[in-house]
Amino acid sequence: MQVTAYVCLVIAALCWGGNAVAGKLALGHVSPMMLTFLRWFLATALIAAVSVPQLKRDWPIVRKNLPLLFFYGVVGYTLFNAMLYSAVKYTTVINVAIEQAGIPMLIFLLNFVFFRTAVSKAQIAGFGMTLVGVGLTAAHGDLAALLELGLNQGDGLMLIAVAAYAVYTIFLRWKPPVDWRTLMAVPAFAAMLTSIPLLVWESMEGTVQLPDNKGWLLAFYTAIFASLLAQILYIKGVEAIGANRAGLFINLVPVFGTLLSVALLGEQLQAFHMIALVLALGGIAIAERGRPRLSAPTVPASPMD
Repeated sequence: MQVTAYVCLVIAALCWGGNAVAGKLALGHVSPMMLTFLRWFLATALIAAVSVPQLKRDWPIVRKNLPLLFFYGVVGYTLFNAMLYSAVKYTTVINVAIEQAGIPMLIFLLNFVFFRTAVSKAQIAGFGMTLVGVGLTAAHGDLAALLELGLNQGDGLMLIAVAAYAVYTIFLRWKPPVDWRTLMAVPAFAAMLTSIPLLVWESMEGTVQLPDNKGWLLAFYTAIFASLLAQILYIKGVEAIGANRAGLFINLVPVFGTLLSVALLGEQLQAFHMIALVLALGGIAIAERGRPRLSAPTVPASPMD
């Protein structure tokens, strides 16, 4: 079971690493809010094509949990991706990828503060290393810049995205007992709806751009791989080993994102990027090996069970 969960989480991280690259490649081919809308429009259509019968069976539970399911879509899907696709306009994909390693740190912190989830000293050391790596990346190798609040606009937007996905992961502990197709379809529909106001805003700003052929290809990539496949595998991983441990695998996003950005975009790998990657990988190894062995599950069964 744990091996399967690990495989699911690694593949999800690979898809998300590619998502940041897709956002950068989309510049000049489709605008950020248009890409966000198309991503969830296509994802909703694809998942609906295979889930309508299941949605009908799950509807009594969905109806009772509709605000929570919409919350998943608004925070975990719309807000996160709108911020990410906007961030790559101002900063590198390598920075965006490495900054996502801050998600596990926030998951640990929120779980401890609100639910008193057991955290070992090794896990504290692990996400402490991650924090240093994220800070080093956000400050472009100059930690003094953080003290002066001299962050790049794109890095600031990405930190908002990081906070949004950490909150989304925490709230998965209350996910209703429905089929995975339903758990994808309803939040994806919510994400599509809530991306419309952002698209209207982008249009009013005069920056909206309809997709060309390359833009459509990237939209389909984000819909199929970064949305459906990655989200399903991540949810499965959280369900199997808990939010704290599953969240650690987000630290692999910097690795995949960095490798893909260098290979596909020709971005320059700086010394501070390498240090941050070492800190991220060291954090995941230390925290996973030193996790509390007898702690309660991080993602308990839904109260409706």
